[in-house]
Amino acid sequence: MSTILIIEQVLNGLQFGVMLFLMAAGLTLIFGVMGLINLAHGSLYMIGAFVAAAVAGLTGSFLLAIAAAMAAAAVAGVLVEMLVIRRLYAADHLDQVLATFALILIFSEGTRWVFGSFPLFLDIPSEISGPVTLPGGIEYPLYRLVLIGIGLAVAATLGWLITKTRIGIRIRAGENDREMIAALGVDISKLYTAIFALGAALAGLAGALVGAIQSVQVGMGEPVLILAFVVIVIGGIGSIKGALIGSILVGLTDTLGGIFLPELFKLFMAPAAAQSAGASLASMAIYILMGAVLIWRPTGLFGARAA
Repeated sequence: MSTILIIEQVLNGLQFGVMLFLMAAGLTLIFGVMGLINLAHGSLYMIGAFVAAAVAGLTGSFLLAIAAAMAAAAVAGVLVEMLVIRRLYAADHLDQVLATFALILIFSEGTRWVFGSFPLFLDIPSEISGPVTLPGGIEYPLYRLVLIGIGLAVAATLGWLITKTRIGIRIRAGENDREMIAALGVDISKLYTAIFALGAALAGLAGALVGAIQSVQVGMGEPVLILAFVVIVIGGIGSIKGALIGSILVGLTDTLGGIFLPELFKLFMAPAAAQSAGASLASMAIYILMGAVLIWRPTGLFGARAA
């Protein structure tokens, strides 16, 4: 296997990982601070993708499409938090799961009603389309490099927001003792709404960006949601750093596993059998990784250890 192919797949895994981070970052904040299991987070990703495709089709502006996707997902998130989620904070996790699963069905049918059942497509802007030559003569799509840059920039911004700002202090305090910060005069309802809106906007951003490299269709958020939950379990609930590291690990494991495992099995198996066995094991690799991390550290890589 050539070095160029390996580097290309590493970059693909990194791009996949940073896009997963945009989903997982909001999800880990919501789960860590609010203690809420939000299965509808993937629907906000889907809304962002559909709104971006629709706005880009109407205006021809990719930047406007991205802004509209984030705004639409944030507004949807705020409405969901105020109308539904706010009633679930004190509820059992099973009630949260059932209620947010119902939201998935509502969003899916609502999206189908508004946009139709056929997939939409979002074109990559001409300025960042096509390949770029990297050191070593490697040609790689410029848009995927832009996605990596955006994901890392968002990660750095979130890290600064959580560690260096007043709202970040409140978010971290809310994660540790929400009753205490409420007693100190912080409006916990507004804080929760702001966190939910931030997480929703990040999911919408991810949907819009990924919508340019795959079709935009109803139900596209659920597979990504599953991977996002794997990420926050690996990284540690409530940790932005853990979400970033976990996302990159999952992205690289998923991408490289699909390439290397079939080749490994070809060393001692027939090509057809090796391809089948390698593909099957590659699909399980991220869950094996999650299990290994939890055996070593049950709270995740950067989760707080139980007292």
